[in-house]
Amino acid sequence: MKQISELTVKLFGDGADKADILRLAQNPLIKGFTTNPTLMRKAGVTDYEAFAKDILSEVRTLPISFEVFADDFETMRTQALKIAGWGDNVYVKIPVTNTRGVDSYGLIRALSHDGVKLNVTAMMTTEQVRDACLALKGGAPACVSVFAGRIADTGRDPVPCMMLALAVIAQVSPGTELIWASPRELLNVFQADDIGCHIITATPDILKKLSLVGKDLSDYSLETVQMFYNDAKASGYRL
Repeated sequence: MKQISELTVKLFGDGADKADILRLAQNPLIKGFTTNPTLMRKAGVTDYEAFAKDILSEVRTLPISFEVFADDFETMRTQALKIAGWGDNVYVKIPVTNTRGVDSYGLIRALSHDGVKLNVTAMMTTEQVRDACLALKGGAPACVSVFAGRIADTGRDPVPCMMLALAVIAQVSPGTELIWASPRELLNVFQADDIGCHIITATPDILKKLSLVGKDLSDYSLETVQMFYNDAKASGYRL
């Protein structure tokens, strides 16, 4: 199997814990970061702008995505322009639709052609990828995030979906990068690499498993048995 050093897919940290972000920023394997309002709320962030600017004072060169959180397109545009002004390494996440299911392609086209780097997010269909790429074509550098993990949650194999997304990007907007978003396990990193996906995001919990890559399975089996035994002993279980 491939070693981590042989992977061509770019690993992005996904989260909103400052300590985790700064720790990962020191890891040469990590090539960028993404976050979103849900992750920020989970991490206890209360001041969106202050948090973002604090992170950007430390993460100055690696690309990092911050998401708009308005639901009307005019306010989304205002927020996007403000967020984009926080740094040259900032990508603005625009959801593919608003909460009413109205697509964002007009806004995406306008922002991209005004020079705003975008990360079009929350996509799960090939049609969404195609329409987003049509809007991004000829604009600023951009990514499209397909939530492969959520596709898998529905019982569908995300790999064919992601391969189709890559084919659409190559045909419609070759400069756009595909993000494999919301992975569920470390195996997804290798799956993304195998199909030529450009980027995969991963939470710190998944990234901690990088040290297991290539581990001897017999040794891992023994360690698992030892863990069960030690935990039972520490709990004082009796029969």
